[in-house]
Amino acid sequence: MASPSQRYRITITPIEKDGLQCSGRCTIELEHRAQQDWMRLLEVARRQTGLAGDERAAAIVATQLLQDLAARYAEQPAHPLTTLQPQLGQVLDALDAIQRAP
Repeated sequence: MASPSQRYRITITPIEKDGLQCSGRCTIELEHRAQQDWMRLLEVARRQTGLAGDERAAAIVATQLLQDLAARYAEQPAHPLTTLQPQLGQVLDALDAIQRAP
């Protein structure tokens, strides 16, 4: 497998209902080395219809994360992420169909 060239930092921050500052642990950050250029995928997807902007971005990031993680364990057939690969392919095909819908 070729070495991934794209590296991303993902930040998850809750949005408080009452508008007050978050207390306690308010942000989770993680880094991910990606096989694809997510920025390019998000730019192309922005011009497509079928999902709202935030939904489209969430679907792209989620499926790309799962794809990359499953690929890392591809040679371990019993690993849960490897067994997910066929279903993940079906989900990606369905998302492509939604995004191409008029």
